This record gives sequence, structure tokens and C-alpha cells, in this order.
Amino acid sequence: MTLPYRTLDRTWDVIVAGGGTAGAVAGIAAARTGARVLVVEAQGSLGGTGTNAWVTPLMRNVSAGENLNRGLTDEIKARLLRQGDGARDGHGNDNWFNPEGLKFVLDDLLHESGGEVLFHTHVVAPLMDGGKVQALVVHNKGGLQALQAEAFIDATGDADLARLAGAPVTGGDEDGLHQAMSLRFTLAGVDTGRLMAFLQEHGQGQDSADFLHFWMVWGRNSSLEPLFRRAVSQGVLLERDGDYFQAFSVPGRPGELSFNCPRIRADLNDGADPWQLSAAQVDGRQAIRRLVAFCRAFLPGCEDAFLGVVAPMVGIRETRRIVGEYTLTLPDILDCARFPDSVCRNHYPVDIHSVKGGATLLHERDGEAPYFARDQYHEIPYRCLIPQDVSNLLVPGRAASSSFEAQSSIRVQQNCHTMGEAAGIAAAWAARAHGGAVRAVDVSALQVEMRARGGLV
Repeated sequence: MTLPYRTLDRTWDVIVAGGGTAGAVAGIAAARTGARVLVVEAQGSLGGTGTNAWVTPLMRNVSAGENLNRGLTDEIKARLLRQGDGARDGHGNDNWFNPEGLKFVLDDLLHESGGEVLFHTHVVAPLMDGGKVQALVVHNKGGLQALQAEAFIDATGDADLARLAGAPVTGGDEDGLHQAMSLRFTLAGVDTGRLMAFLQEHGQGQDSADFLHFWMVWGRNSSLEPLFRRAVSQGVLLERDGDYFQAFSVPGRPGELSFNCPRIRADLNDGADPWQLSAAQVDGRQAIRRLVAFCRAFLPGCEDAFLGVVAPMVGIRETRRIVGEYTLTLPDILDCARFPDSVCRNHYPVDIHSVKGGATLLHERDGEAPYFARDQYHEIPYRCLIPQDVSNLLVPGRAASSSFEAQSSIRVQQNCHTMGEAAGIAAAWAARAHGGAVRAVDVSALQVEMRARGGLV
């Protein structure tokens, strides 16, 4: 059966599939470069992982104490701070933010730049001419529609558009297993002063009730492990609820904590499988019910707390990855590889949330390799954003071309911002000057432009 679609009369220079962490920034950057830009987003807000999956705060990515992700990332943080939805703690960490506030910041930035967004719209298929994407068929309340552009950016996070366009993709580790998924939630009505005092008494030092951070992972010497053992023995928690537990304060939401958990059960690890993804939502909500009960019963200051937010979107760390013009590897990271076409610097650890059990971090923050030096970093080349076999498509973010191990390091939100900014500028130039051909972009000029916008490349 062939379903009919209508082709819209309007055209754009750049269409961004997915308005998440990389896609929103890509759309803003492309529009600021003078392109006519449309961002296509399945949810009702921009920001993806940072808003709809409630992944807060941003993970630090620093070298010698300096943030490596600048440019639009700095601007987003500054706006969050001005509206009371961002914060800087006493150690200079400026990565604290309120996901609900981020939605408004990204709306403003995109519309001020002249970009457009189409919410509640899903990618169906590209219309191809040889190895070039001519249009993108989408579905929304208007039915099936074809949207035309010169250049396209796949920021779906799952390489959906690249795969449908015929680009080679891969996914998972050597056994085809992906990193664990999580469904984040918040606990509101917390007496953070009492909780802070309790945490300090139990070996988890805190600087302020406004910047709480506490954790427990089985076998990692957390001072909270005895509490978890008691909760499991009493039937409050399941054993697997202690595989990963972590919570943070949220700026602009006093008395509320954001939890980087629960982990979804191990057999549900493929976020690109719709059946697994649906089952993950249910499994996550069941685990959240247990964790809320645990906090109320075992953590002073949480006795009268209540469930605040359950993220509408499962947090996905890794699914498909493109096979690009270059594939970043673990040796590239550990050896601090430099590339002539670099568009991003990274010093985040190799952070594998394995469904196989064992250590969360494959490589700890200390070691003999050059990467473990405080003032080091590696680079991500532009070629990692270019999928093979498609001429006018870029793929920034967690689906960029990398090995399973390398992806676990570069996937964090601030790197996705920087890759998205590079892709947005490059796609705008490709559309305006090269008929969409992303390989024709002068990368040295792209680096100059990113530096002019405050980037470190």
C-alpha cells in the first residue's frame, strides 16, 4: 500500500529532523547564519534530553578548569541564569538548570534567529534522488506532507533520517547491547536543610542546601548502601533499584530534587525499538513508585515529599550511530587525538551505563593514558557528522560516527550543543553555496566562524 502525501509549496534551506539537544542548537545556528530553517520535532517543546527527558544538570566537560563547550552553550546558560532557571555553585559549576525554563530559552533563541519549528511532527521517510535527500515526508495533524530543503540535519538521536536515507548505521556494543535507559523524575516538598544534614552525617558532604548531589551504586562504597540493603530486605525496593541512584537540586524549584534514575530493566535497552521503548515507560514508572516510597521512609526531610514530575520521554544514552567519513574510537579519546577538521573538544570520561552489570565507568577518572591529565582533551572531527552515501545530510549529537565506547564519552548534552552548532552553520553554508553538499564546506572557515561565535575549536 502506498499512502498519499502532499508536497508543501514552501521550501527551506535547512530542515532539522529533531529539535532536541543537538537539533535545537543546530536550528538556531543555521538561522543565525542566514538560512531559512525549519525544525521538525515530535514533542511539544525543544530541548529533547534536557527538557522532555529531564536530564539535569549538565555534565561538566572541562580541561584545566575551563568549559570546553562555549558559543551557544554559554548563551543558553546566561539566559537561564537571568530568568532564574540556572545557577552557578560555589565551585564555579554553571551547569545547574531547570528543564522547564530551558524550554522557554530555546523557544526564544530559535524565534529570535528567524527559525521556524513544527511541533508534534514525526519523520516518516526521506524522498531521495540518488544519494541526495530532496524532501522529508512527515506526519502530523495535517496528515502526510513532504517538506523540501537543500540541506538536512538528522538530530533525531537515533539516526532515523540517516538510516532511512540509506546511510550505514550501527548500534550497541560487540553483543548488540545498548547502554541502560533511565526514566527521570522529581521529588517535591523536600526539606532540603534536614536532608543536607543527614547526608553530611552519612559521609556525603554538601556545600549548600541549594546544590544537593547524592548517590548510591551497589559495591561503590556509597555511605547510603546500608539504607538500600535495609529497604531491599523490607520489600520497599528491588535489588536492581540500587544499580544506580543519583539525585540533584534544581534551580528555580526550591524543595525539589531531580533523580537520574531509575534504570530501566536490563532486557529493555534498545530505545530505537518501539516495543521496548513502550515497555520502558511502564517499567520506569513502577520503579519510580518504589523509589518515592524509599525516600519518604529512609531519607530525613523527605517524609512529606511528593512526586513532582515524571519525564514524558525516556532518557536514552545510545541506540544507532552512523558510520561516517571518520569513526571516533576509544584510542582517539585516550590518546587525546587532534584533527585538522575539529569542531568540538571533549574531556568527559568514558561513561558506560552497562546493562551487563559491573562498573559504571569503563575507565575511571584516573589512569596512565594522556586523557587523564587535568589539562587534556581530544577533538571530534567534522567528518564524524557526515554519514556515508548521503550528500546533503549531517548527523550531530549522540548518533555521530563513533565506536560504542567513544560514544559514551561524547554523548553528553554540552558536546551535542557544540556539534549541533557546527552542523547548523555548515548546513546553512552548504545550502546557500553548494547545493546542499556538506562535504564541500570549508572546514577551516567553519572553525573561524565558530571561534567568532565564542567556540573553542
